[in-house]
Amino acid sequence: MPENVLELRQVTKTFHSGADTLTVLHDITFSVESGDTLSLVGPSGSGKTTLLGLCAGLDLPTTGTIELAGHILNRLSEDKRAFLRNKYVGFVFQNFQLLGSLTALENVMIPLELRREANAEVRAKELLERVGLGNRLHHYPAQLSGGEQQRVAVARAFITRPAVLFADEPTGNLDEENAARLTDLLFSLNREQGTTLILVTHNAELAAKTGRTIQLRGGKILTDSKVASVKTP
Repeated sequence: MPENVLELRQVTKTFHSGADTLTVLHDITFSVESGDTLSLVGPSGSGKTTLLGLCAGLDLPTTGTIELAGHILNRLSEDKRAFLRNKYVGFVFQNFQLLGSLTALENVMIPLELRREANAEVRAKELLERVGLGNRLHHYPAQLSGGEQQRVAVARAFITRPAVLFADEPTGNLDEENAARLTDLLFSLNREQGTTLILVTHNAELAAKTGRTIQLRGGKILTDSKVASVKTP
């Protein structure tokens, strides 16, 4: 793994709708070292979620280059980007994105089953125990609270020991108690596995726990600040 797990160079993203053109990101340049924690913050419409999607290879920039885990995303087909994500990337979303027809255990097993790894069930059980859901293995998402569903999503995200975890408003649908519990989990697993954590959040307390914060406004980087020491949960 290269020293910088992520590098963006002069990235711009423009969308076209008929005769209209909307540029949502302007000349974004930054890099993230392996194992770092980074928050992307800013008002609604500032380009945070678009930027997160580009970093993960879910979309490609209009101009500029993005390098993830040593691979330049612009040069890869959609299938090759999907392969790269499965190998190096984990995701946690605000709306959980669990499959309702599968149990908690089965949801967590999916990434390893896609890799055809034999230890998927054992590893999934270990992680569900780790996030406090060892007694919910065979419950379906509809039988779980919002906080429990998000913990299942976190276990699924970490099961492949990803090089980088992207989290889009991970505490957005949780009450204060569950948000705090989820924050503890994210940072604990981040430390244990050495995963790079990049998150989009409106939660100031969550952002303050990361070692670096990039503030966006109008699709541009307004500030890029690091802290000497991070207060982790």
